[in-house]
Amino acid sequence: MPERKPRADAARNREAVLAAADKLFAGRASPGTVTMADIAAAAGVGKATLFRGFGDRTGLIHALYETRLAPIRIATEEGAPPLGPTTPPLQRVPALLDAVLCFKLDNRHLALALEGTGSDSPYEADHYERWHSTLQAALEQIPGLTHSDFIAHALLAATRADLVEHLVGAKGMTRERMRAHLAAFTARVLQSPVARD
Repeated sequence: MPERKPRADAARNREAVLAAADKLFAGRASPGTVTMADIAAAAGVGKATLFRGFGDRTGLIHALYETRLAPIRIATEEGAPPLGPTTPPLQRVPALLDAVLCFKLDNRHLALALEGTGSDSPYEADHYERWHSTLQAALEQIPGLTHSDFIAHALLAATRADLVEHLVGAKGMTRERMRAHLAAFTARVLQSPVARD
């Protein structure tokens, strides 16, 4: 049976809800203060529409995050270098991490809201598992490199939303400085003898 397309009004409502949620999360100092009632009011829909479409606040945050992440995910799965699968691994690993960091910088409010849902371990989230498996697969292509599972986790830890927020907010680190530090850190990890024992 072919998959049914959502009704036009349902699709419009979904877009309105995602846009309203994005604006609210971006405009608040703390993502935890945004409620489903706030989002429903800003989107001009009833709370029942929100719960029907997304289940709960966490489901809504996941949907918004995945919508924002889709272009990067497509680029890593089927795109051209430096993110695509045909990129040599020593170039792809730093490019993947830079893409994650830039995404978190561009979507700080949303990344913090997602990590702050507390519904489960951030390491079990679909988006994290996708990044980890993509990074691990690239690491496994580097001759002599071992412990690719651990290294993928350790490198991704440098891009956690709470760390990004701390470095930007509390420490005043610039985007370019963060990117340069991450690139240098990644290069050191990939060249480390420990990664090759």
